[in-house]
Amino acid sequence: ATIFLGVLIFVDDYFNCLTVGSVMRPVTDRHKVSRAKLAYLIDATAAPVCIIAPISSWAAAVTSSVPEDADINGFQTFIRTIPYNYYAILTLVMLFVLVIRRIDYGPMRKHELNAYKGDLFTTGDEHIKDENARKISTKGKVIDLVLPVLVLITACIMAMVYTGGILDGESFVNAFAGADASTALVMGGIIAVIFTFFFYLLRDVITFNDFMECVPAGFKAMISPILILTMAWTLSGMTNLLGAKVFVASLVEGSAAGFQSLLPAVIFLVALGLAFATGTSWGTFGILIPIVMGVFPSGEMMLISIAACLAGAVCGDHCSPISDTTIMSSAGAQSNHINHVSTQLPYALTCAGVSCVTYIIAGFVKNPYICLAIGVVLMVVTLLVIEKATGREPIDEGTEK
Repeated sequence: ATIFLGVLIFVDDYFNCLTVGSVMRPVTDRHKVSRAKLAYLIDATAAPVCIIAPISSWAAAVTSSVPEDADINGFQTFIRTIPYNYYAILTLVMLFVLVIRRIDYGPMRKHELNAYKGDLFTTGDEHIKDENARKISTKGKVIDLVLPVLVLITACIMAMVYTGGILDGESFVNAFAGADASTALVMGGIIAVIFTFFFYLLRDVITFNDFMECVPAGFKAMISPILILTMAWTLSGMTNLLGAKVFVASLVEGSAAGFQSLLPAVIFLVALGLAFATGTSWGTFGILIPIVMGVFPSGEMMLISIAACLAGAVCGDHCSPISDTTIMSSAGAQSNHINHVSTQLPYALTCAGVSCVTYIIAGFVKNPYICLAIGVVLMVVTLLVIEKATGREPIDEGTEK
């Protein structure tokens, strides 16, 4: 259910992290899923889903990174790279195999076994238990959850096309590509909060005082992620000022000619390292996409290489402890941030290894669907081998019934 909700909310990764976390925390707690595992599920359905969703803030970011004088439209380029975005697709395949087969390995296994015994946190953030022990209304129904979320999604999409200039005559696609995502999400959030306020009061689900108490509680819950984000952005800014962009650009341009068929895998690894070090995938797009299009101005290799850049950036963003998406996933799950990073890293690196091999094959085969089929088989076989080595997670008989 957590995965499906994460896939459903594809408009923006921040929106995904906080919404899925808030909705699914009580459910996963009841079914003895550790907070670290919840944070991983949220993170793995945030950026990887947004990067293959045509209607998302990430699609707009990629579109804007394609040079205007290119032979192909930025949005068309993004659409054609989706079948080649192996890290994002294989991450979703990995999620379903992990959940269906109940496979856990690395530090995550310890967290899940402890959760099975009743300890959802293992280390850190145990104080959250007391914060969540608030009174629950008995008048709530499913519609009280579903309708505000639908309003939030609709309001955010409408706000995005509004900020992109749809009222000035722009087409829906161009308006979405030119949207100011941060402004639109604030507008959509405000509309959803106002709607929820009147909807809950009219249905007498909660009182006016209870609703108002949620506002400062929400602000307090975000103080820690905001502080971490501020420090992460500071570190990212210092890295850029030291010339990381220039160094990576010259490194890739200077060594590209000799091994063109291997270039997608090389670009994937370079994008991964850059996004991991700087904590920003959008910045990685901006650096590497123009370089890739300089090496391959057109053709299938251009699409494969751009997709490798996008996949590597998402993978690095997924692994990085200073990535805003990683931080927001910890906040959404109310999990200790270091726990989330340490438990997620083996999973992300497993998928990265399979993706890298798939990009090596893609550089020679140049067929997205054949390579994707090979990648899926490699991913499933890898996880089954891990399952053979580590065993499966036990089932909680009480929650199964």
